[in-house]
Amino acid sequence: MVTLFIILNKQEYLDEILSTLVKYKVKGATIIDSQGMGSAIVSGDYRHIPLFGSLRNLINEKHPYNKTIFSVVSEEIIDDLVIAIRAIFDEKKPGVGFMFTMPVNNIYLLDK
Repeated sequence: MVTLFIILNKQEYLDEILSTLVKYKVKGATIIDSQGMGSAIVSGDYRHIPLFGSLRNLINEKHPYNKTIFSVVSEEIIDDLVIAIRAIFDEKKPGVGFMFTMPVNNIYLLDK
């Protein structure tokens, strides 16, 4: 098992990503509203941090927040699932988001 993390900067793709997860029989996922470090620095009062001016120019203020989606999925489907999710994005623009996986060693249910 692995955990698939998707950091999605353009929320208009959220429904299609969730539909793809369902298509691949992923049983559940958690979606968290999140904010990247660069966006937090630009929108906060962190003028003492070096490169502040450069960061302000690099951050797209139209998308200061993003969605973090994560789900535990089978290693048998992860490669096909990643290909299917990447196929959603026909744009060649940077900054749509990124994905990564982490191994899951154990799963413990909280109920008895």
